[in-house]
Amino acid sequence: MKKLLFRKLLIDCLTFFLITLLSASVIIWVFQAVNFLDIMIEDGRSYKVYISYSLLNFPKIVSKVLPFIFFFSFFYVITRYEINNELIIFWNFGVNKLQLINFLFIFSLFLTLIQITLSAFIVPTTQELARLFLKSSSVNFLESFIKQKKFNDTIKGVTIYTGAKDKNGNLFNIYLKKEENLNNFQITYAKKGNFITKKDNQILVLYEGETINVINDKITNFRFSKSDFNLQDFDTNTTTYIKTQELSSIKLIICYLRLNKSNFLNATSNNTIIENCKIQNIDNIIKELYKRFIIPFYLPTLMLIILFLILKSKENINYFNYRIIIFILGLSTIISSEMSLRFIENNILENIKIFLIPLIVMITIYSIIFFNLNPIGRKR
Repeated sequence: MKKLLFRKLLIDCLTFFLITLLSASVIIWVFQAVNFLDIMIEDGRSYKVYISYSLLNFPKIVSKVLPFIFFFSFFYVITRYEINNELIIFWNFGVNKLQLINFLFIFSLFLTLIQITLSAFIVPTTQELARLFLKSSSVNFLESFIKQKKFNDTIKGVTIYTGAKDKNGNLFNIYLKKEENLNNFQITYAKKGNFITKKDNQILVLYEGETINVINDKITNFRFSKSDFNLQDFDTNTTTYIKTQELSSIKLIICYLRLNKSNFLNATSNNTIIENCKIQNIDNIIKELYKRFIIPFYLPTLMLIILFLILKSKENINYFNYRIIIFILGLSTIISSEMSLRFIENNILENIKIFLIPLIVMITIYSIIFFNLNPIGRKR
């Protein structure tokens, strides 16, 4: 019977937790996806790139909101059990409070492993894939980012200006500058232009114009009645380099060991090329490792804070205020876990105290709960 009771409570908690987590993540993802529209509208990317890039950011959202949703869900379900007198069923069938606390605490440790897997392996992988997908994609809707009477510099090294644009997509009074560096650039003027597609490539066809080439202060020019300008081979100004949070956890660890000149690395690891692996970035590297492997251990602490609810009955005159204090304590723990990033130093050894905080708090809270439920401890 005890197993059935534990299973029923866990199913109720997980059901509410998963539904709330999915709902909150989808709502945040929708708002974020609206911002990602710039990738397609301003940068000329296709719908396929936009959808894929947006979806690959979904695991990151789940990882971010999981601690709060976890706290809110289990807090709500356990409170509901107490208010509806369902916890009395546990006590009537011989389940003591410490058994229930141990069961839920062990489950929170299991959920911690899932959060570590999500934050340390799944999220960096999807973030890197999103960035690489954006980098390898081409600008398919070139005409979409060209606005009339505005200098358009979405494409790296190319500036396009058009005086007018009609409903058929024809451009008029076009200025186009292609720049490699200060001493090498090309300027093109044209009375008219439009986009055509050749072999899946969009080409800007210019009419009645002139091109001026400047190479090492030498100027050449030629006039044309028709000229094709292929923009397909150019990159956009969208950031496509790998950020620290997009690096895999293994690469971050290798990078940290390399920067600290550890003998642990073998020759193969030393030859591994890792972006952003430089001494100036070691602070961000340690913070990223802390977010992925240490912050998830605040989940068991949150669970123990929630389980304070079991220590008092709803019949207690101060039960409502007691619940508010526990809720505030849980929120403060979540906020503190994120704020602790500010205290991270440039050396892991100097951060041992910060790394041990979740373990120390966890042991302290469990000791308080155990003391309150242990008859021997109360008599003393």
